[in-house]
Amino acid sequence: MPLDILHTGMAGMRNRPMRVVLSALGIAIGIATMISVVGISASSKEELLRELDKLGTNMLVVTPGTDLLSQKEVPMAKDAAGRVARIDGVEQVGATGLLDHTVRRSEKIDDMITGGISVQSATEDLLTTLRGSMRSGTWLNAATGKYPSVVLGDVAAQRLGITEPGQRVYIDNEYFTVLGILDELPLTPEVARSALVGWEVGRTRLGFDGRPTTIYERSADDRVESVHGLIPRTVDPQTPHNVEVTDPSSGLQAKAAAEGAFSNLLLGLGGVALLVGGVGVANTMIISVLERRYEIGLRRSIGATRGQIRGQFVTESLLLSGLGGLVGILLGAAATGGYAISNGIPWVVPPWTIGGGFAATLVIGTLAGLYPAVRASHLSPTLALHAA
Repeated sequence: MPLDILHTGMAGMRNRPMRVVLSALGIAIGIATMISVVGISASSKEELLRELDKLGTNMLVVTPGTDLLSQKEVPMAKDAAGRVARIDGVEQVGATGLLDHTVRRSEKIDDMITGGISVQSATEDLLTTLRGSMRSGTWLNAATGKYPSVVLGDVAAQRLGITEPGQRVYIDNEYFTVLGILDELPLTPEVARSALVGWEVGRTRLGFDGRPTTIYERSADDRVESVHGLIPRTVDPQTPHNVEVTDPSSGLQAKAAAEGAFSNLLLGLGGVALLVGGVGVANTMIISVLERRYEIGLRRSIGATRGQIRGQFVTESLLLSGLGGLVGILLGAAATGGYAISNGIPWVVPPWTIGGGFAATLVIGTLAGLYPAVRASHLSPTLALHAA
């Protein structure tokens, strides 16, 4: 009996191929929208989480605070980085010191044209603390840090038009040789926009007073909170409120959370599209009942029960919705894959979206087919054949 009902439902669809395609298209668009929205959001979120995992969430940034009375920035002590390094749980420490200079390609460029690039002295441990890498060239070391050499952040290099090590830039009436160019540093955009010179050359040639303006530290994952609380009292025991401590990874964590929240909104829009598709299926089924009154009357006259008539049209509605659902899942997965490949991010389609989306099509198919099926089952055989 179920096979007979399935065969009858499929026969009804085969006789009207264009109507089947157009009706299933509405369901397909709704499901494809839902799958692609969730898939693209999940792919982007996965990329963010991978980036967070690579960069780590155990880095804190220490900067000078503002005095409550004078409203002026309070400089940190020269040995502030060393104090932070002695805190229990701290594993790595790097520091930078902002210099009052600009960097240009040559002396012929006006020194007022800064390009938003800052010049900073950097400690040798900065790169490992940031978990950064070199796009090209080498990082500062004990030897090169004593001479007029510089490492450029990726943004700084782009703005200066520097493409490879060995080229020169102009800082404080002197040419500095570019040792290398950094890869992207998502957690520290201020470093990406900087020209970094050695700590020693900053002091001997560029007037650096040796006071760090930013300290970066890495601690054990389970000690981040405790270290966060200890840093201000360690850097400035007398006025700890003059020390600012921030977590640069919080921005990426918030962005990852926002990806999920934004996807819920778009998922709702996909649900509306799916509902519209369901209305289209219901409309198709109602028209189908009106057009097939003769068929219904004939089946009833040769012994088909009302339940069998209802089963036929509900099955046809389910098949119609199921077809649209399968096509929608394929389209949504393909759209997600295309987006992921074009942006170089992981291709993620949560299994629950496929199962939930297909289940939603079956529910909508059942609901869309109920009224037409009940209406068809209540047609009088005599009147149906007479009307035909």
